[in-house]
Amino acid sequence: MEVLPLIDACPKRMEYGPCGGVGFDGSCEIDAEHACAFLPRATVPWTGVDRVSAPTPGARTVAAEETLASLGTRPWVVADLPARALSVASIDACAAILGGEVDAVLAGDAGSARVQFPPAYRAYLLQRAGLRVWTGLNMRDRNRVAIEGELAALAVEGVAGVHCVTGDHTRTGHRPDAAPVFDLDSTEATALARAAGHVVSVAASPSAPPVERRAARLREKLRAGADVCFVNHAGGAEPVRRFIDSVAAPVQFIPCVPVVVDHASADVLESFTTLVLPDGFLERVRSARDPRAEGIALAVALAEEMLALPGVVGVNLSGGRDGGEEAFAEAQAEVARRLR
Repeated sequence: MEVLPLIDACPKRMEYGPCGGVGFDGSCEIDAEHACAFLPRATVPWTGVDRVSAPTPGARTVAAEETLASLGTRPWVVADLPARALSVASIDACAAILGGEVDAVLAGDAGSARVQFPPAYRAYLLQRAGLRVWTGLNMRDRNRVAIEGELAALAVEGVAGVHCVTGDHTRTGHRPDAAPVFDLDSTEATALARAAGHVVSVAASPSAPPVERRAARLREKLRAGADVCFVNHAGGAEPVRRFIDSVAAPVQFIPCVPVVVDHASADVLESFTTLVLPDGFLERVRSARDPRAEGIALAVALAEEMLALPGVVGVNLSGGRDGGEEAFAEAQAEVARRLR
């Protein structure tokens, strides 16, 4: 049987996979009838040479230096930006709520929407409101040249960091008619972002197959230039601790903490089949007399457990739902206040 090159076998054209969306049964997140192309293959080592040779790392931006100087001196609280896509009013409203409460907002794509403001413009809107921005950058919608342009603009904007993800496929979300790009994957983009002078973060999914090789995959991203790892929901503090121990490399960790404030936001998190929450987490929110109060209390308690782990420099307050953006931002702000 012919074995296709990884770039042809993977629907996302990844060279340094697998992505974090591998099903618990090992299936591809885009085509559940097929196994992830990376599962039978050893972890692909980062050599600094891919489709185009990786550039040499450049001097850090002023904002990047400030981030590196601050991380580790005190716990950071990073909040997912819950604003609606293509709504300046929603971005402004959420920024007004989160301003002064969190250390940074992780400004990635909004929910299942596929038409988004460009990352640099999103960063501009948030920074004019006084927020420190950690910008999410996906590879789905842009080729290498467009990514280089975004990274240059983000350097001018002075963002705190750039979070490189391969991104969801266009077959998911509301624009399956759009052609996916995936000129690069997250590891290749990491090298570009580091060359542009940014603090670079990447994601890790310890609970997604191949579980035994997730630490090795992160180490290759570190070799490409990553500084920080956002750890996706893995079932609580103890699984995150085990993952950190298995990585055994110089990297700073920011684990995700779910913020669930009502039945709708619980349903949204439950719909992501490749994340793992602590046992009984959603049931406790759904059964509570006051789901919002219970969800905030659970988030604070889990965040405190995460922050006590060696190597953890902050937490990422994640979750949300369409239609409840400002209320969710208020819950994030409340969690941040309690953590301080």
